[in-house]
Amino acid sequence: MAESSQPTALISVSDKTGVVEFARQLQSRGIRLLSTGGTASAFRDAGLEAVEVSDYTGFPEIMAGRVKTLHPKVHGGILGRRDIDANVMQEQGISTIDMVVVNLYPFAETIKKPGCTYAEAIENIDIGGPAMIRAAAKNHRYVAIVTDPDDYAKVIDGLSEQGVQANNDTILLPEDLMQQLATKAFAHTAHYDAMIARYLQSQTGSESDSEPQAVTFPASLNLHFEKHQEMRYGENPHQQAAFYVAADKPVSSIASASLVQGKALSFNNIADADAALSCVKEFDTTTCVIVKHANPCGVASADNTMLAYERAYACDPTSAFGGIIAFNQPIDEALAVAILERQFVEVLLAPGYSDAAIQHLATKPAIRVLQVQEPLRVDSSLRYTSVSGGLLVQSADDQLIGLEGLKTVTDRQPTTAELDDLLFAWRVAKYVKSNAIVYARGRQSIGVGAGQMSRVYSARIAAIKAADESLDIKQSVMASDAFFPFRDGIDSAAAAGISAVIQPGGSRNDSEVIEAANEHGIAMVFTGMRHFRH
Repeated sequence: MAESSQPTALISVSDKTGVVEFARQLQSRGIRLLSTGGTASAFRDAGLEAVEVSDYTGFPEIMAGRVKTLHPKVHGGILGRRDIDANVMQEQGISTIDMVVVNLYPFAETIKKPGCTYAEAIENIDIGGPAMIRAAAKNHRYVAIVTDPDDYAKVIDGLSEQGVQANNDTILLPEDLMQQLATKAFAHTAHYDAMIARYLQSQTGSESDSEPQAVTFPASLNLHFEKHQEMRYGENPHQQAAFYVAADKPVSSIASASLVQGKALSFNNIADADAALSCVKEFDTTTCVIVKHANPCGVASADNTMLAYERAYACDPTSAFGGIIAFNQPIDEALAVAILERQFVEVLLAPGYSDAAIQHLATKPAIRVLQVQEPLRVDSSLRYTSVSGGLLVQSADDQLIGLEGLKTVTDRQPTTAELDDLLFAWRVAKYVKSNAIVYARGRQSIGVGAGQMSRVYSARIAAIKAADESLDIKQSVMASDAFFPFRDGIDSAAAAGISAVIQPGGSRNDSEVIEAANEHGIAMVFTGMRHFRH
């Protein structure tokens, strides 16, 4: 084979999707096929001629396949520079390899399997594949590197263009395509190595099958996200933006949602839709969440989606205009009709839609309709916040206090109905920007105060909003995402007619705050947990 000037493609893939037809196209264009075990067998079964790497190198696959392509005749054929290394290649009997088609052992799929042991994971770390990919990508001036079956058609199209000749050696593809493929190849191996590093960092065991211990924050953080969408602009028209998604994105997430109708989501659409979905996932009962600028402006739980929507909308109709509406139950035609008749909505989000609902929503094609996958579960993955020159990483705020976690600190005990509303308001407050105040009654938000520098002003704003919509605050409950530093917040709540309060507690002035609640006959419970949201 060293004496042959016929262009050669080395093909060794774990994912064999489309590879036989791709190889057939290569062979029909006069390209010689060089391959390894399983891939070579697939070619033979399809009637294609392929030279096995072990026959080419004169060295058999050993160590159960661990060593098969790690040979000078392989890597010399890939790395050889046609204008510099020709003499060395001729002396050593090394033929040029003009294309490398490789994808790697399915490490991610392996470690996701139930019961996967540490030893099994290690055995599925590809060594020869990344070495060939990096070699071909480094030498992309002469060698085409193909790592993604989705690129097979692009490569065939490139082969159909007139070939470029350099020093009488064949360069199979146009220069710009060779560089694109090389760039993608290095990104592919970087992702692969990062995935392995993350797995190893999550294990403190050795090669035994003992149960490993998780390491939450590794010394080196390796992340990989794939570009899902380029956007017209970011938060503002002068900012550029794109949406990247994680390979292990949660099932019930904006990253996994499908667009049923409408234009691609904008930067702000995605941020707001994520806030709405995150909030609505907290509720087990039928719930509607309306979000504007990343804050819930109306939330309600009810016996059916129509009533939940009407009660959520009633909290702040002004802010609901042009907002994001999320449900944790499917949307039927009657609900779709009611929403479109009542308001303009940017994004509608639910786990399902009736056929009639979709037909009706289609009459307003500007509305972006998202369907999220079930089951709707709170996402416990790490959270990332970028800062200048760095990244803040924290665990998800995925905990909520139930009845058993509440501590009544006032003389008056909350009633059963108040406890139900307190827990409802507490769930809503978790998704309101700090300082957060939420008034609620009958599992309906009555007023929301968000993002103020003072908790007292948040309470006042919540009361003003309720008054503007003629919603009576009297006998409603109040949730505060963090403790009250002084009694003035309780005094304001009492003046508004609040009957019960839920807050974390923990202020050095707790006794003063509790005394104020007792003076006003307000029941108050502590959660021992705060929910700041910046």
